[in-house]
Amino acid sequence: MKRVTFRRSAGLLAAAAALIAGPSLSAHAMTPAAPTAQQTYAQQARAAGLTDQQAGQLQRQVDAALAQDPEARQASANTLAVPGGTVTLPAPGQTETRRLASPATALACGNGHLCITDGRGVNYDYYRCGYYDFNGIGDGTFNNNQTSGTRARFYNSDGSERWSHVAKGTGTASWTPVFHIRPC
Repeated sequence: MKRVTFRRSAGLLAAAAALIAGPSLSAHAMTPAAPTAQQTYAQQARAAGLTDQQAGQLQRQVDAALAQDPEARQASANTLAVPGGTVTLPAPGQTETRRLASPATALACGNGHLCITDGRGVNYDYYRCGYYDFNGIGDGTFNNNQTSGTRARFYNSDGSERWSHVAKGTGTASWTPVFHIRPC
């Protein structure tokens, strides 16, 4: 009878040891953690052909833009989701601005959108009605691809209307004096 008890005790001790040692022994077999958003954006930049230095420069530009707009959120390596739309920054060393997560032409504009490219090559894509601060500078282009007859309005720093454009149509503009936009 003592043999049976000893075997049971030895079995229980072995099971307890396995439970204690199990997690430390299997730690090397665990799946690596999912990449952080920052790592994913860096991967997007490298997949688009940017060097590590260029990817770092781009992230610093994104961080600066995020610091200017507390409501903005990074959506890809060079695209920010902002109230009412998106802002896509040009990648270092690229001649045309495009989203690094999904290629797009500089002034392609979805139906119902107001799209702008400023003098730095930054693309703005507005798809919701509202009154938005605007940080574009220099001479650039626009594509008012909203419903025919929709008026996009562009405002001075004091809130007075500077000019407007009725959809559908494209054109050029000086964005340096534009401080606010109402797409529709």
